[in-house]
Amino acid sequence: MIAPRSEAGDVLTDVVMRTFRLYGGFLEAAEVMTKPVGLTAAWWQVLGAVLREPLSVSGIAREMGLTRQSVQRIADLLVDRGLAEYLPNPAHRRAKLFRPTGAGYAAVESLREAQYAWANRITASVGAQELRVALDVMDRLVANLDADRGRLHEVE
Repeated sequence: MIAPRSEAGDVLTDVVMRTFRLYGGFLEAAEVMTKPVGLTAAWWQVLGAVLREPLSVSGIAREMGLTRQSVQRIADLLVDRGLAEYLPNPAHRRAKLFRPTGAGYAAVESLREAQYAWANRITASVGAQELRVALDVMDRLVANLDADRGRLHEVE
């Protein structure tokens, strides 16, 4: 007999559905913002992961919840276009570090005005404190997903 889903489980299902809708909207907005500067939303996402510090492709994939292969394809494209580069990784001989070049930083910087205006419009009816609470809940859900990953694969 299947145990009934808890009330929180019901609400989580609604959160997941809204997250899919948000993701679609965020992706559409990112595509519109990036097109004039010759980027894509996916390229922006990967470059954004390494603006503060270089990471390996696997590190970017973990950070973004993407597959290593998809990040590798994008990273290679960005390197081919001169927007990023690979660096030696002192911690791992084969897993090079990835970081934006000057052109990559400039491309992301050129999105700043459009992204700020968009973010201000989208958050006009939502306060910063509400968003901090949402972010905290999201962080806890991500941690729970990470902790449950091994258990989830046991079911397969």
